[in-house]
Order: sequence, then structure tokens, then C-alpha cells
Amino acid sequence: MNIRKIPAVTANNVQNSPIDNSVQKTPKTTELSIKEFSDMESNFAPGHGSCSGCGFPMIVRTVLKAAGKNTIAAVATGCLEVTSTQYPRSAWKIPCIHSLFENSAATISGAESAYRALKRKGKVKENLNFVVFAGDGGTYDIGLQSLSGMLERGHKVVFVCYDNGAYQNTGNQRSSGTPYSAHTTTTPVGKAIKGNMLFRKDIVRIAAAHNIPYVAQAAVHNWQDLFEKAKKAFSANGPAFLNVFSPCQLNWGTPTDMAIDISKLAVNSNFWPLFEIENGKYKLNYKPSSTAPLEEFLKQQKRFRHLLLPENKQYLENLRKKVNEEWDKLLKQCNEGA
Repeated sequence: MNIRKIPAVTANNVQNSPIDNSVQKTPKTTELSIKEFSDMESNFAPGHGSCSGCGFPMIVRTVLKAAGKNTIAAVATGCLEVTSTQYPRSAWKIPCIHSLFENSAATISGAESAYRALKRKGKVKENLNFVVFAGDGGTYDIGLQSLSGMLERGHKVVFVCYDNGAYQNTGNQRSSGTPYSAHTTTTPVGKAIKGNMLFRKDIVRIAAAHNIPYVAQAAVHNWQDLFEKAKKAFSANGPAFLNVFSPCQLNWGTPTDMAIDISKLAVNSNFWPLFEIENGKYKLNYKPSSTAPLEEFLKQQKRFRHLLLPENKQYLENLRKKVNEEWDKLLKQCNEGA
């Protein structure tokens, strides 16, 4: 077991500048090789209790590598929290605050405000990064009010949603991040309904509507894209928001070795586009040279297997139509040709 004792508070060397609702220009860096990336210090230790094949440990490690060691995290109640903070041990090599579902953004806002006050008084010399990790339940739903307040007030915090499309920690109940027609325990597939009959909340554009400097959508398989987006997020003079696709093998019904493949299919089928919104300007980060059929993404997951039955063709077409509409809208927003 490589889980470590809970660490003491530390500090970092990030620029401390007033919040001016913009993204700082950061020096262009040489693209990291996979070996260089792997050799970087990981501030999230192995030996935690997450399920085999889970996506969020990879997300947390990548984001923390971009943040650096001198970072303070708040973690909302959820899969990540319960598997990484089993008292008296912790997988976190940085200071980590466990918050409730609903108040992780408020918790980190208080910590960041106290830090800025102490910095102004000269009682703290070091510079710190602040980050929140929360699932879609603690982001789209229970934590939305707290998140909105944090974004509105302009705290220099990066909020990371590891989006696995339901309340997975408590047994796969529907959230407003659950995809259309997905089977969950609260939207079971039966004769009357065919899974979740509502489309996902557009959390990325909701965050962007707060006029914050940086918002992005990423996926666990593309570590280079996620790493660069995390670096931009931490360099922002104000709040930043990252929504990251995070497969859940347990409740999606996928093999434990398919997280990366599922993530690739989500992006290549346009189900989960990779894009960023920097100071209000949209940019598409990846455009498949050949779009993968949506069925290739769906058939790998038991939560969607009913969509491939002939009698449920209309539900499949409803989802396909929505995916295509959202992709076309994104292309226009990014000034990309179809």
C-alpha cells in the first residue's frame, strides 16, 4: 500500500495577481512526451480505494501535475472523496479539505479569501493554487448554487468536474449530467420509459455564462489536452472550470480495461467534444477526421444496450439528433467549417 499519512499545509510559486477576469499569457512550453509526463511527480498516491478501471484517478493526477505540489484542494463528497480519504490515511500529497456535496466551492472560496487577506497583510509570503474536484452530482445538481456563487465572486479557483454521468457513489442514481436514455436505478429501462428521458444539463456553457476567464471540456484519454487545459486554468486571473469525461466501469457496465477506449469513442463520435472558451472565445481542440458511429460508443456500455434493439430505434435517433445538433452548434461557435 502506497497511501500516505495526511500531509501538512504547503505553498507554491504561482503568480499572485489581482482578479481581472482574464487569462494570463503563459510561456509556450515544449510538448511533453509520455515518458516526461509519467516522470513528473504525482501528488495523488496509489493505493487508494477506487474501482479498477475508474477514470478519476487519472484525471486528478493530470490536473495536479499541472498545478504543482503547492496546491490546496477541496473534494466534494463522492466517489473520489470516499476512496481517497480513508482516515487516518490519505492518497493526497497536498492539503485536502473534505466538503459536503453542496459546498465544496464555498469551502475553497473561504480558504482562497483567507489566503489573499493574509497575503495582503504580509503574513503569508508563498503563493498557492486552489482547486476543487467534484462529480457531476456535486457540480450539476447539489453543488450548482455554491459553484455559481464562487464563479460570480471571481475567486481564483479551478473547479474540476469528473463527469461520470450519475450519482455513482450511492449506486447509480440519475443526475442532471446523465445522458439521454441511459439506464440508472432511478430511470430504469422498462415498458413505460427507456431510461433517462431528459437531455444533459449544459454545464460548460452555464459556467461560461458567468463571464469567467477560462472554461473547457476534456476527456480522460487525452492527457496532453487535459494537462494543457489545466495549466491554462491555473494561470487564469479568476475562476476556471473544467468538465472532464470520466468513465465508470462499475455502473456503466464496461470491462475494467476499457476506460480509455470508451473515452476515445465518446470524443470520436462527437458525443463529448473537446473544446475551450477563453475570455468568451470558443475554440475546438479536436475534430475527428472520420466521425465514429454513435453506436460504437453506445454498444460498449450496458447502460445503453437497450438502444440497439430494433423496437427502441426512435430513442437512438433522438440521441443521435441531439448529438448532431450540439456538434453543429459548437462548430458555428468555434467558426469551424462543417
